[in-house]
Amino acid sequence: MLHFRHFHKSYGRHTVLSIESKTISPGIYWVKGTNGSGKSTLLKSIAGFLFFEGEIHLNNISLKKNSVTYRKIVNFADAEPVFPDFMTGREMIDLFVKAKGGPRGQETYFIESMRMAPYLNEPLGTYSSGMLKKLSLLLAFLGNPTLILLDEPLITIDTESLSVLYDWIRLMEREQKTTFLLSSHQALDPYALAGAKELFVKDQTLS
Repeated sequence: MLHFRHFHKSYGRHTVLSIESKTISPGIYWVKGTNGSGKSTLLKSIAGFLFFEGEIHLNNISLKKNSVTYRKIVNFADAEPVFPDFMTGREMIDLFVKAKGGPRGQETYFIESMRMAPYLNEPLGTYSSGMLKKLSLLLAFLGNPTLILLDEPLITIDTESLSVLYDWIRLMEREQKTTFLLSSHQALDPYALAGAKELFVKDQTLS
């Protein structure tokens, strides 16, 4: 269960989101809202990247009081990922595997299914936007996440890769009971993600 209590996020005097109390049960969710409504802010707050007032708990683990434990089970992929140009894709994967404590060799399935092996030893500064996107998505699936947050996961990847991503989501939700929050301007495939629920960011709140 993901729970918000007295959550408030603002930039200066401008309130972006205010959620008095909200509980999100396990499952797959499509976070919807207009441009500037606060979808990315919501996901980055849940991931622990932004300061906010109030509390966020995941399975009774507080982001603020138990941040190390919380961050171990919450993964995030940005809409437009940025990585150090001098590192390779393989180095980034090895770093995340160690940080997230995933099972040995876990990354192999994701690398092979997304056909990333040919360029993983190249510097990230040489990657196209699509290659960076695939790497960002792969990193979000490493470890043993209870919650995966994907900000605009459908952009800058081709149709074949999108089908693979849907396979990953179904696999993690089915076998590990991982909850997903996906923010996307593009419609999710209702057949690929059957049963996905909708969350609306509107009028500075979540419903």
